[in-house]
Amino acid sequence: MRGNTGMILPEGRSLELSQELLKGAIDIHVHAGPHIFSSPRRVDPVQAAIQARDAGMRAIVFMDVFQMSNGTSWLVNRVVRDFKTYGGLVMNTVYGGMNPRAVKTAISYGDGAKFISFGAHSTYFQAAREGHVVDGKFKPLSEVYPKFKTQELDRCIRIPLDQAPGADLDEILKLIADNPHIYMITGHVSVEEAMRLIDLAKEYGIKKVLVSSAVSKIATMKQLNYMVARGAFVEYTLAAYTHTTPIPKTHYYVEREYASLDEGMEEGPRGGVKLAGEQIQEFGADHCIISTDFGVYTLPEPVEGLREFIACLLDLGISLDDIRKLVRTNPEILLGLEKYSGP
Repeated sequence: MRGNTGMILPEGRSLELSQELLKGAIDIHVHAGPHIFSSPRRVDPVQAAIQARDAGMRAIVFMDVFQMSNGTSWLVNRVVRDFKTYGGLVMNTVYGGMNPRAVKTAISYGDGAKFISFGAHSTYFQAAREGHVVDGKFKPLSEVYPKFKTQELDRCIRIPLDQAPGADLDEILKLIADNPHIYMITGHVSVEEAMRLIDLAKEYGIKKVLVSSAVSKIATMKQLNYMVARGAFVEYTLAAYTHTTPIPKTHYYVEREYASLDEGMEEGPRGGVKLAGEQIQEFGADHCIISTDFGVYTLPEPVEGLREFIACLLDLGISLDDIRKLVRTNPEILLGLEKYSGP
């Protein structure tokens, strides 16, 4: 079924069914702290793991914009029994942006990185658009605070579109390719940069690529179809499609004046979760993954967020088998796990 035409709702939709579909599920995008003071967290990493385990989930993947989250997972895995967490590296400016040394270290640190992401707040595409409204007119932070350019923008990640990768990008792509247990995340780059990264992944022999929800929510269907055709998974996070989308939920900069209260961005995709559901039906569940990107105090706990996402997709007519692919089978492929054999 495509485009909700003649939609048939799955049988037995209920709170209990949405809870049952959490069994064996994996949330690949959990921000469970610690964080800077201006961004209160909802749960800490141990709480997040215990809650997921108790809900019957198989694993969660920690994302952290300030540190290698595989260090966090190493600690949590020694505290929380009968459950597994994973982590990796988001190449933000705290690590110098596109830094091969940071990638090389992450691969061998803690339990080892499971993913390498090309930046979140620290992509030039995102950081250049952050700013404030001054005298009724939006101005980027680099204009309001000239030091922002040298402190942040000059260190932010850019992906060359029309030329060969530079030495740093070349080394990083080779490191990912040489470690096939690691998947590559496009990060918060522009859509064009994400497409370029996917082409480079093919060229370098990188097998597992995830299109960040920050990209998928602004890409056209033609662009998304191109990325899917090249073998990438498309990520849909509930945080990108909730009522809080236009609210600046996470602050990256320690400097309070850099807090981007007016990001100069669109509120997000029109249509909310309905749009995500329609696109999943268009591409087919084999090519998509749903996650939460939860952890901020303005949103529910991550486990409840994943249940809500599942419930919404049930109400949009997505089948039980497809939901299991979105929350279980496809994340297993990314993480290199054997097929879930639980109840």
